[in-house]
Amino acid sequence: MTAAVSIRGLEKRYASVHALQGIDLEIAEGEFFALLGPNGAGKTTLISILAGLTRASAGSAEIMGYDVLHKSRHARRNLGVVPQELIFDPFFSVREMLRFQSGYFGLRDNDAWIDEILDNLALTDKANTNTRLLSGGMKRRVLVAQALVHKPPVIVLDEPTAGVDVELRQTLWAFIRRLNRQGHTILLTTHYLEEAEALCNRVAMLKAGRVVALDHTANLLHSGDERRLEITLAPADQLPAILLPRLVKQEGSLHVLRLLDYADLEGILTTLRTSGVAVVGMNLRQIDLEEVFIRIMGQESDA
Repeated sequence: MTAAVSIRGLEKRYASVHALQGIDLEIAEGEFFALLGPNGAGKTTLISILAGLTRASAGSAEIMGYDVLHKSRHARRNLGVVPQELIFDPFFSVREMLRFQSGYFGLRDNDAWIDEILDNLALTDKANTNTRLLSGGMKRRVLVAQALVHKPPVIVLDEPTAGVDVELRQTLWAFIRRLNRQGHTILLTTHYLEEAEALCNRVAMLKAGRVVALDHTANLLHSGDERRLEITLAPADQLPAILLPRLVKQEGSLHVLRLLDYADLEGILTTLRTSGVAVVGMNLRQIDLEEVFIRIMGQESDA
């Protein structure tokens, strides 16, 4: 079966900056895939190459089997990109923009699908509003609509929920999940790692233009086999010094401790009790993707 996205040995140099350093990735049709990394990791450069906006210095990239350089028209037809920046034409209404966007892909009489997109993104009442009159959140919804107007099999979402309200996030993810269930491949970049954890089957982590982690989300979450004990101490109490090596994070009276296995729990509670420290709240949980991300990025920095 043809991969939805295939990247082999991809490199990009800007003068002295080596933005991408031999990226190899293959994303299967129908996957919900996360591309994560700190600012400057190369995520946007990679997306720009996939979209045909930037030419790679070396290597190749394909969308649904079409090389983005040599078969650019076919590759672009199979790809929809929601960019980070709020880019819009201030002279047209939302519906007019979507009709024009349909025309760029040779689509006529596309109003039924446009209406469905508008409805799913809660834009129906803004369909005839000039785009310059929309709020920032509404403009971001329009960007999503533009990316979907030609029903691309591969959808790239580059920080789609940055700076938007909770309602839009819920509306957007419900729609994107449905598209994914229908067979669309989703490539997501986000700084909201809880979104990636909840939505994505697989995750690639980039740092300084290299892939430093690539695995199924569940495998990454269990890679350290660690748990977290969240304890809230009485206001006047302090964590005993013997437990400080386990401390991951502290926010006021809330302390997050590293827990290798459940047997550790009894020892920690005994230490707190014998030290006269009062526990007023407690929660036990697995590590999340954000903690895995921080650990992997830290390991790469040490290396």
